[in-house]
Amino acid sequence: MSDFELDERLARDTDLVTVLGLCELRILKDSRWPWLMLVPQRSGKTEIFDLTPLDQALLTFETNTVAAALKEVTGATKVNVGALGNIVRQLHVHIVARFEGDPNWPGPIWGFGQAVPYDEQRKQDFLKKLVEAL
Repeated sequence: MSDFELDERLARDTDLVTVLGLCELRILKDSRWPWLMLVPQRSGKTEIFDLTPLDQALLTFETNTVAAALKEVTGATKVNVGALGNIVRQLHVHIVARFEGDPNWPGPIWGFGQAVPYDEQRKQDFLKKLVEAL
């Protein structure tokens, strides 16, 4: 894991929440949606199938754990999970809480409008609840 480096765009657009067994758990700097990201700490991986079978299992476990905690904390209508990587090739998984009536509901969040920064206290309160739920 020592050669793992976070893509500069992911570093710019997210903040570290915690490190899980395989992944960094990060929060997007956009308060319009509770939007988290898992980044496996493996160098040179662009696809889930590039991971070893054990790492694939760990990624699935961590994704499900974070998604369930996010739903519990937010009461989301739906939790969206996706690994796109068309622009940022480094393997990363988005986990987004969606609500009826949220910005661009029921459409996609990618490329919609401009990011709205978090109020720092609101972000810290949310992350405290999230980490407790994990």
